[in-house]
Amino acid sequence: MTDAPAVASLSYEQARDELVQVVGRLETGGEPLETSLALWERGEALAARCQEWLDGARERLAAAQNGSAQNGSAESATAPEDAE
Repeated sequence: MTDAPAVASLSYEQARDELVQVVGRLETGGEPLETSLALWERGEALAARCQEWLDGARERLAAAQNGSAQNGSAESATAPEDAE
């Protein structure tokens, strides 16, 4: 685990895939206590990294939706009424 990349440098997919592996190792058991603790800590860090990515994605989606809604309301406010 000492040669594992820094959690902060991982993409969402990389962090998620490694988290799945960590959980699998913990669930199967058989690891010494010290290794299990290190895996648990790494798993917590990986889960936090995944959450950071998801939170960022939610913020970007909300900003895009707000921008789209504002553009739509601005266009309808400036659009001419039905011509008579």
